[in-house]
Amino acid sequence: MDKFLEIHDLVKYYGSGESRVKVLQGITAGVEKGHICVVLGSSGCGKSTLLNIIGGIEKPDGGYVSIGGEKLADMSERKLTQYRRKHLGYVFQFYNLIPNLTVRENIEVGAYLGSNTLDVDELMKTLGLWEHRNKIPNQLSGGQQQRTAIGRAIVKNPDILLCDEPTGALDYKTSKELLKLLEELNQKYGNTIVIVTHNDAIKNMADQIIKLRDGMVRKDYRNEQKIAAADLEW
Repeated sequence: MDKFLEIHDLVKYYGSGESRVKVLQGITAGVEKGHICVVLGSSGCGKSTLLNIIGGIEKPDGGYVSIGGEKLADMSERKLTQYRRKHLGYVFQFYNLIPNLTVRENIEVGAYLGSNTLDVDELMKTLGLWEHRNKIPNQLSGGQQQRTAIGRAIVKNPDILLCDEPTGALDYKTSKELLKLLEELNQKYGNTIVIVTHNDAIKNMADQIIKLRDGMVRKDYRNEQKIAAADLEW
């Protein structure tokens, strides 16, 4: 069966001349629609580069990414920009919120980019942000800021939500709340979620786990004993 997200023989170099480094060494993998996939690996293994290529932020030096049967490499710059806006959502380790906009306004920024958007009020309630909707980012905790960033990414109802170390700047309790939230969003809206992390425990909530080392896939397997995010421990 064809996978919704297909990654085929991806190669990526950085630098030039003697300092040229091969960061991705021919990565091939696939993720089914509606699944949560965790990409695990230590710092420098190429996982953020892989995520950026899936998101069309960076271009590979070899191989391709295909989403829903469409190869990103075949798209013009304009079409790729439209595709990213409509079909991809991003959550980064650092929240990148607009400081002078309220929670509601920050989330609405994401809504302007989509054509099949979710109801902002309902989403804020799902995210536990309803009572904070009129606050600006510096009035929020780290967890509330990250929830707002997730709201901005998910409001346009993207096919794929890409999360780069989404719990990296959060404490244990807030991290678990956030992972539980991603799980709920996946169940409620059916978005495919790819989480890049170095936290080994997070793999237990995933449908699929891809382990990277030195720019190569070391393991790629389905999780037969998935546990709820609320039950994760590390």
